[in-house]
Amino acid sequence: MKDLGAMMKQVQEMQARMQRMQEELAQTTVMGVAGGGMVSVTVTGKGETKDVEIDESLLKPEEKEILEDLLVAACNDARVKMEELMAEKMKEATGDLPLPPGMNLPM
Repeated sequence: MKDLGAMMKQVQEMQARMQRMQEELAQTTVMGVAGGGMVSVTVTGKGETKDVEIDESLLKPEEKEILEDLLVAACNDARVKMEELMAEKMKEATGDLPLPPGMNLPM
């Protein structure tokens, strides 16, 4: 039973770390870029888009399709960066708590 009590304490500590991590990530932003920086998108840890910047040279009717592709690429870049940051923070939050393989805790 002593091990169960220690494990429960670890779980409670991990929950507190995860709560702090979620609060921190909600305040964190990442920028996704595309087209060599011609398009950038800033998103929060909650996936909320905060800002979009577009180089003026792309604001021509004949550049519409390129601009659309670059916006999608920048959004995807931002999403990947945020997922990597979340995975890193999750690793910090779980500490040395042994989790079964494949177990993903909700964020």
